[in-house]
Amino acid sequence: MPGPTPDAPPPARPTLEAVAARAGVSRATASRVVNGGAGVRQPLVDQVRKAVEELGYIPNHAARTLVTRRNGAVAVVIDEPEARIFSDPFFSQHIRGISRELNAHDAQLVLLLVEGRGDFERVSRYLAGGHVDGVLAFSLHTDDELPAVIRRFGVPAVYGGRPGRPGAGSGLAVPFVDCDNRGGAREAVRHLVSLGRRHIAHIAGPRDQTSALDRIDGYTDILPDAGPALVAEGDFTVEGGARAMAELLERRPGLDAVFAANDLMASGALRVLRERGRRVPEDVALVGFDDMESVAEATDPPLTTVRQDVVGMGRLMVRLLMERLNDKGAGPESVITPTELVHRASA
Repeated sequence: MPGPTPDAPPPARPTLEAVAARAGVSRATASRVVNGGAGVRQPLVDQVRKAVEELGYIPNHAARTLVTRRNGAVAVVIDEPEARIFSDPFFSQHIRGISRELNAHDAQLVLLLVEGRGDFERVSRYLAGGHVDGVLAFSLHTDDELPAVIRRFGVPAVYGGRPGRPGAGSGLAVPFVDCDNRGGAREAVRHLVSLGRRHIAHIAGPRDQTSALDRIDGYTDILPDAGPALVAEGDFTVEGGARAMAELLERRPGLDAVFAANDLMASGALRVLRERGRRVPEDVALVGFDDMESVAEATDPPLTTVRQDVVGMGRLMVRLLMERLNDKGAGPESVITPTELVHRASA
């Protein structure tokens, strides 16, 4: 009985020369199309792309890097504990927007999480190694080391959120994408005032983040005489909102409205109000910030909140970074996106 026949060798991988021959163009023209170069007429671009699809051609990454001096990868750095990143829908929405836009630019997302000082050393080594073309960094804190790391290695970057550390962008113009935190907070508090509420408290985010500081400023823009007893600091989590709400009720049991700096803290506040027998919105009106639908529409009653386009902001970050990578002149401008008050039943 004959023995088993050896496996047939795998088919040869299609080459760029084969793509050029199939498309009826020169190898240089095929290379420019495949590597995203300019100066090729659209009919030829279409011919090359059709040949790529028919042959199943996959560009050689190492060769492409030598030609374009690009890795085709972008680092997304988030300075938050892993547990919060995977429990807060804000981060999944932000990453979703970034991922969608990177896909459109044929670039790979590399996620780097920072939880402690040792992680900054690891991230620094990675960025110094030239593994990525640029950095998208968000959820920065005012004492963050990341801006200094970015400056040190000259990595093109875009921040998500207004950097707060003095001199964060010195020596390297770093654009950022943020929403109108202060204006959105003003609109939320103005709405509570319009409902006739007179004792309006604020559950603030951590004061080492500019989004929280801007939302506090928006609150005090409308209520300049609100005393410190009406402001309690949370940490952008459900538990932090619950603790802050309990603290506010101890200090000011007669409060009749609360503006929370994000939806998760608002949901924690709602839980405490219910436990204390306070009806929402009859006794205490409640407004959040973010419009995370998985939170705002799931609360009982559904949450009135300030909407920011988190997915769209992620996409904008990528577009600004690509402008920065492609333009050797002046860098792109930072972008502040508008917010919108979404009316639901809690206020």
